[in-house]
Amino acid sequence: MKTYRIATIPGDGIGKEVIPAGRQVLEVLAQTEATFALEFENFEWGGDHYRRTGAMMPEDGLDALRGKDAILFGSAGDPEIPDHITLWGLRLKICQGFDQYANVRPTRILPGIDAPLKRCEPEDLNWVIVRENSEGEYSGVGGRAHQGQPIEVATDLSLMTRAGVERIMRFAFSQARSRPRHLLTVITKSNAQRHAMVMWDEIAVQISKEFPDVSWDKELVDAATARMVNRPASLDTIVATNLHADILSDLAAALAGSLGIAPTGNIDPERRYPSMFEPIHGSAFDIMGKGLANPVGTFWSVVMLLEHLGEFAAASRLMRAVEAVTADSSLHTRDLGGSATTAQVTQAVCAFLAGNAARKAIRTEVVA
Repeated sequence: MKTYRIATIPGDGIGKEVIPAGRQVLEVLAQTEATFALEFENFEWGGDHYRRTGAMMPEDGLDALRGKDAILFGSAGDPEIPDHITLWGLRLKICQGFDQYANVRPTRILPGIDAPLKRCEPEDLNWVIVRENSEGEYSGVGGRAHQGQPIEVATDLSLMTRAGVERIMRFAFSQARSRPRHLLTVITKSNAQRHAMVMWDEIAVQISKEFPDVSWDKELVDAATARMVNRPASLDTIVATNLHADILSDLAAALAGSLGIAPTGNIDPERRYPSMFEPIHGSAFDIMGKGLANPVGTFWSVVMLLEHLGEFAAASRLMRAVEAVTADSSLHTRDLGGSATTAQVTQAVCAFLAGNAARKAIRTEVVA
């Protein structure tokens, strides 16, 4: 039996609620699957760690994670700490430190969810957004001078390398090839950004020749937002830069019903380092500790984690459980227009995985 070593990093805000829920679901899966076992190690890094030590994670934190098979991450963000400190001090430190250069964000309308696109059939919105996750607009290159003075200047440079663009394009074309429609849309802004984005376009053309079975087109990022709303069925796999995909994937999640249901994987495709899986909803301090957080985004991220580990049967079981729960409107959390709690949704998913008898018992508890 294979034993997987999983690191859990709840981080900040509602991450402290949804990551324990994700671990609970994983433990139920491991108990009901004969093919694998799990070992967990929890790391209490984030805003509280910063207040104690002046850093979001220890200097040698990457070494503590290096031997893990996967990482389940909650969120980074604290109203008392500037966002650039929380992001660069924890999430990006792990993503860049482990060269998790492919950020993968599936989006579709789950059963029972009332999505905003009323003219859209659920099957029309079924996308995978591939986000370049290591350079581009989030390279961290830039600086400030003469702070507080009338002549103050600040710069942020978008840095793209041929190696970085080639590998994310090749990954995106491979993702498109693995999906039924064999369709890729490359997002660009080369009409205004006439150097790096022109190189991005040129490399897309180059890499496309390696994938003659994949149909692809190019879309300006601003036009892509309208296309996602007006012609969702025209899209399938999407690849974009770090910033562009960050924005488009939040729009995608909202169009599918809620940021609370959206997952993501920060992937090292070469598997040199552990990959990291997380919901995209952020720390949401306004609902922290109230039991209102939607754990579905975390559960879907766990599905991606299991698929990455090669445990496809367990991943499929968990996705069926998630779909069964979202199909029941009485188990919708507040972001989906319901009143169910984080614990109730978690219990319902665990009960579905455990079997019919347990599911009936938990369902009675939720209704009560």
